[in-house]
Amino acid sequence: MSDQPDPYEEGKRAGVHPLIVVFAVLLGLWLFVALIVPSSKNKQATGTEGPAMPMIEDPEAAPVIFKVEATVPDMNAVSLVVPAQATESQVVGLLKRLKKERLAGSLSDLIPATTPGHKLGDHAIADIYVTSDPKYAKSEVIRTLTRGAHAPGGLYPDAVPFEVAMEEIKGHYRIDLHNTGAPDTGSVGFADESGVHSRHYRKIF
Repeated sequence: MSDQPDPYEEGKRAGVHPLIVVFAVLLGLWLFVALIVPSSKNKQATGTEGPAMPMIEDPEAAPVIFKVEATVPDMNAVSLVVPAQATESQVVGLLKRLKKERLAGSLSDLIPATTPGHKLGDHAIADIYVTSDPKYAKSEVIRTLTRGAHAPGGLYPDAVPFEVAMEEIKGHYRIDLHNTGAPDTGSVGFADESGVHSRHYRKIF
């Protein structure tokens, strides 16, 4: 008769204790999550995850100087040039200032009339473009922007491409007093009426 104990002796548990098995499974799952599944921190570090942070406007930003570069009467459009170092907050401040002057009836002190003699005022309809590069404030470029992204390019073979011109626009202010629900729209960057917009486009009002 053998002296070795019978592993299946009545009253004794055979094999590994169940708690050890459960612990081993949990440890394995933890290692899998820690080593295989990338953390959210790593995803954000690669720039593929996480929402873009909104720009924080600086209410104390100094007013930006500007000059009128071109007027396009047949398209009710005006272009303004600001310094190259003008910040986004300063452009926002300029757009809000223009709107304030429009509401006060004194926009003509800053911007040439786009609808002179109109019953609704000198700026009943206006597209005001803000850029820091005078090359993109010329009448031909403003015409391209005002026509929009879907104008047939073959009709204007010498024009600056729309997609190039719109990226050079720092700010855009459109006035349409016939639209009583939203007569003023302003944005950083530019978007045409079809919704095509520049990379840095952001609606202000």
